[in-house]
Amino acid sequence: MTSESDSKAGNGERQANRMDRRQFLKVSGTMATLLPWLALPRFTEGKPVQRPAGPLPATAARHALWYDTPAAEANLLREGLPVGNGRIGALVGGDPASTCLYLTDASMWLGKRDVALGQDGQFDYSTQSFGSLVMLARLYLSIDGHDAAHISHYRRELDLDQGYLRISYRKDGIGYNWNIFASHPDDVIAIQVSQTAGGTFSGSLTCHGMHGDVTRAVSVNGDGMAACQFDGTLANGLRYAAHALASASSGRLDTNGEAVHFANCSTLSIIVCGGTNYTPDVAAEYMDATLNPLVLATRKASTAARQDPVTLLHTHVADYRSLFDAMHVDLGASTTTQRAMDTWARLKARAETGSSADPEFEATYLQYGRYLTIAGSRDSLPTGLQGLWLDSNESPWMADYHNDINIQMNYWLPDRAALPSCFDPFTRYCLSQVGAWTEATRKHFNDPRNNYRNSSGKLAGWTVGISTNIYGGGGWRWHPAGNAWLCNNLWQHYQYRPDPTYLAQIYPLLKGACEFWEARLLTVSVKDPASGHMREVLIDDADWSPEHGPTDAKGNTYSQEWVWDLFENYRQASALLGKDADYAATVAQLQARLYLPQVSPRTGWLEEWMSPDDLGEPQHRHLSPLVGFFPGDRIRTDNSPPALIEGVTKLLEARGTGGYGWASAWRAMCWARLGQAEKAYQLVLNNLKPSVQRSNGTALNLFDMYQLDADHDAFQIDANYGTPTAMLEMLVSSRPGVIRLLPALPTAWAASGSVTGIGARGGFQVDLAWKQGKVTSVTVRSVGGKTTRLMHGSWVKDITLPRGGAVTLSPNESA
Repeated sequence: MTSESDSKAGNGERQANRMDRRQFLKVSGTMATLLPWLALPRFTEGKPVQRPAGPLPATAARHALWYDTPAAEANLLREGLPVGNGRIGALVGGDPASTCLYLTDASMWLGKRDVALGQDGQFDYSTQSFGSLVMLARLYLSIDGHDAAHISHYRRELDLDQGYLRISYRKDGIGYNWNIFASHPDDVIAIQVSQTAGGTFSGSLTCHGMHGDVTRAVSVNGDGMAACQFDGTLANGLRYAAHALASASSGRLDTNGEAVHFANCSTLSIIVCGGTNYTPDVAAEYMDATLNPLVLATRKASTAARQDPVTLLHTHVADYRSLFDAMHVDLGASTTTQRAMDTWARLKARAETGSSADPEFEATYLQYGRYLTIAGSRDSLPTGLQGLWLDSNESPWMADYHNDINIQMNYWLPDRAALPSCFDPFTRYCLSQVGAWTEATRKHFNDPRNNYRNSSGKLAGWTVGISTNIYGGGGWRWHPAGNAWLCNNLWQHYQYRPDPTYLAQIYPLLKGACEFWEARLLTVSVKDPASGHMREVLIDDADWSPEHGPTDAKGNTYSQEWVWDLFENYRQASALLGKDADYAATVAQLQARLYLPQVSPRTGWLEEWMSPDDLGEPQHRHLSPLVGFFPGDRIRTDNSPPALIEGVTKLLEARGTGGYGWASAWRAMCWARLGQAEKAYQLVLNNLKPSVQRSNGTALNLFDMYQLDADHDAFQIDANYGTPTAMLEMLVSSRPGVIRLLPALPTAWAASGSVTGIGARGGFQVDLAWKQGKVTSVTVRSVGGKTTRLMHGSWVKDITLPRGGAVTLSPNESA
């Protein structure tokens, strides 16, 4: 039997399927027309490179990961050190006799846009249909006789202050030095090998594709160079290529089959470039038929190789430091003994029961999150579950974009961490995909097999699957409230950096998401807990509280909070832009009628479902019912009813302190907002526990590992971004109009410290210093904001600044 709503849903789907493609693109606004800069995040020629003048600038070596042993290739995901330029990245490991780089391009994706639904109306979630991020290549640079048994004084170090990897060792009295980095200006990865005392070395270079590719070694006539290269096409039509170019200041270069051989060299430079013909344009089916990746990779590598190696490194460092130096972090002093430990020993020592605080190491961990942001998120696609660092073509969850916490957590850090431009890939991704998301929603969301469909039969706007790929496709289940959470990230970026042009660009996404919910919300009658009278409210249709509990519950707290947040943000955007006043009034009426969650009289927790009962696991990893508290702002400690804050606190306590890294980071952020410094700090320490025998925790290379079972684990980058976010939230918490200083400063950092460049919503940046837990100085700069209130303990100060203006204050608790 088919219900009336099923019939309406089927009619809606058939109408959508009949929609002419040209008409659809016109209706959806064709983001390429609205935003010319959508063409930027791809493998392109790029701009002319500005070379810095003078010597490489000195910097204090404050933050580094270092080890006195090589990274085993068999354990590269946990031991290898990452480099990246935002588009292409590599994990570096092996010993000098066989150094390996595992290369990944952000757009190297299997799959396609075509929507494939299962018998339950949910998305096909396989590499054949949805796809997966996969590796581009494995590169090996081998030096004859430089195996571990024949070298001494080995050290490898990832210098976070300068943004590159150094390897040094001695052999037969000669010092050897390697520099490895991913240059954003030159769009290449460089390996530079040099020596002291007149030594020479010989060896080979090979570069292997990961998809049945045939590698060719070619001589570059007239330049004394040689290269390994390959190109290919994935089953979905995506073209790709890689080119590794070798040059030496002395000695000889030869080619043989797929390898480049070098002999008696005093220096060696390897320049690697590769990419795909992906383009963020739905009208082109996300592939540029005119782009030849091998030709472009060869040209870019050749251009970079013509530079002196020192100049190439200097160009990279100057570019990297233009971002990294925007924030300095001092959480206090560590001991001489702690500083002398290598990174892995230091991590293990901090995890021992009764160990002393190691604030310098914790500051380095925070800065590592910023390093990974710069390396993973610039002028390309956003970072997914594993960022740019894979060790195989079979990553858990396809290394995709999960939008029920993971991609959102990846993008909480940039604005807080003085890296606002690193947020841009997230914005560009959403804008480039929303046309396809809209089309998929109209054609497939009201499929009668989808138990999340709109029972009213109405449909408008756009939403997404829990997982998304780079071709506008969805994976796993439909995720109705995913549109609102993506919009929350977009809107909060505006709050950090108020820019009317940016707001106009994201406005269609906010409006389209509101239109989806206007069509979806149901009217039901509930008893008002205050008056006892029945009243009509609006609730979400059958849905899931990710990834927890029944899949057909109505009015889940997660969705109710996100819809309230979406409507609030849209109304503000409409007013700021002076657009669609009538529709904003409609949205305001809908918002006023939304059911808002209650505190359960049985558990004392904020309800996750429209029920006083807990319908799931008390210690579940997700904090879905708390999104109105963090990252949302509807529930606030300073003006929400105390009973509501108590309900939030009780639910957070029930969730516990165990679990995965991203879950601990999310909990830490919530405890920081509650002003519970030690609880937030303990969750940070939980994430810094070393991962041993596949356990949850931090690996030797500080990647966060996620235990799958007793024999398997996975790297998920969200905790590497989320934990630093929590640390910054402990130092400065903000919403438009209010900036709280040191809201959750733990005892371990209280003696003295300072931080510069923390972003604050409302359009400000904050520098502050403290001693004995009290702010001694605070500087606030406007990056678009006008007025805000500073708060620290009982000290309150209202300030007004012009754009670009700044003020420095010394809080006085007695004032």
